[in-house]
Amino acid sequence: MNYFEYITDPHRQCAIIAHRGIWNEAPENSLLSIRRAIEAGYDVVEIDVRRTADGEFVLLHDDTLERMASIDKKPEELTLKELISLPLRNRDGGPNSPFTEEKLPSLRDVFELTHDKIFIHLDIKHRHAIPEVLACAQKMGVEKQVDFWADLKTEHDLAWIKANITVHDVPFIARTHLEHDDWRGQARLALELKPLICEASFRNLSQVDAMKQ
Repeated sequence: MNYFEYITDPHRQCAIIAHRGIWNEAPENSLLSIRRAIEAGYDVVEIDVRRTADGEFVLLHDDTLERMASIDKKPEELTLKELISLPLRNRDGGPNSPFTEEKLPSLRDVFELTHDKIFIHLDIKHRHAIPEVLACAQKMGVEKQVDFWADLKTEHDLAWIKANITVHDVPFIARTHLEHDDWRGQARLALELKPLICEASFRNLSQVDAMKQ
């Protein structure tokens, strides 16, 4: 599998992305939700990645474990062993969702599950962790299946992205904000970087029209 070749193929169909996996009958960001995305034939699965207290990585969207595991702690406060023993609440969690047999997954387990099966959009919650996650992907042989995503708002962002991501020839999604006053500067940075994909956030279509002009 090769993410670059897939995205740049002019004959491919529109890519369908499973956001946190298919979690209508499984916990979000769980191995089961990802497995179901693979079985359903989705092109890409989006997952959220956070660091553990001992420097490993797990899947979790929120700052704390409260919504998905009913524990008022940050994943950065617990070890990998402690985290992967936690049962997850079903679907998008919360007190009204029952606990399941699914446990909080490690990123390594996800890479093992997805190897040569689906592309992976990595939402890494702290940008400084991207080089370590990339190294893990390379070690496990999935580096051609993943993309990395980060803000591109300043010259500092541009320099960091070039030094830590695009230098490794991996797909990168630049996130720009058309609703910000400095959107022209952000657009200029995106044109300079020429990322594989550019995500533009906006509040109304007039902001998109302004960019066209």
